[in-house]
Amino acid sequence: MGFDNPVRLWAEMERVLSGRPVVDPLAVDADGGDSPAWSRKRPPYEGPALIRAEGTVPYAELHCHTNFSFLDGASHPEELAQEAARLGLTALAVTDHDGFYGVVRFAEAARAHQLPTIFGAELSLGLPGPQNGEPDPVGRHLLVLARGPEGYAQIARTVSQAQLRGRRRDVRSTRRSRSWERP
Repeated sequence: MGFDNPVRLWAEMERVLSGRPVVDPLAVDADGGDSPAWSRKRPPYEGPALIRAEGTVPYAELHCHTNFSFLDGASHPEELAQEAARLGLTALAVTDHDGFYGVVRFAEAARAHQLPTIFGAELSLGLPGPQNGEPDPVGRHLLVLARGPEGYAQIARTVSQAQLRGRRRDVRSTRRSRSWERP
């Protein structure tokens, strides 16, 4: 087998070569695309009918964590969109820590409630080490909001580069131009 291929048992190889189905015991119910954020098995969001607040002051919340920001956000993306629409918010920005983890589910729910969306992330800068299990990581934080699809792509690229370099929670080393970062 190849360099990074998993170890295959002879019994499994025999099943494949004989044309019999191979069942992975670890993924009996999985379809290969299962994830808390998106899945082929997750049905489209259908929110309840809402009684919207009337006479509200135009307001957009620009810093909101979903429960994908571990120990920092408490609500599912769908619940946030539903409550924002009920309160009559002009728009809602989802800004999870160091990624776009809840935006797919949030966008579906916001569309169902006709709530304008803003996508962003709260980037962690200059962390001394891994921050596993910390409610709000130490160090500096930079809240970035995407201005259109190009802004979304730039944020996603920056976060992806940091994760690929093994510095998941420190994006400072990934930007060629650091005009957005202050010492």
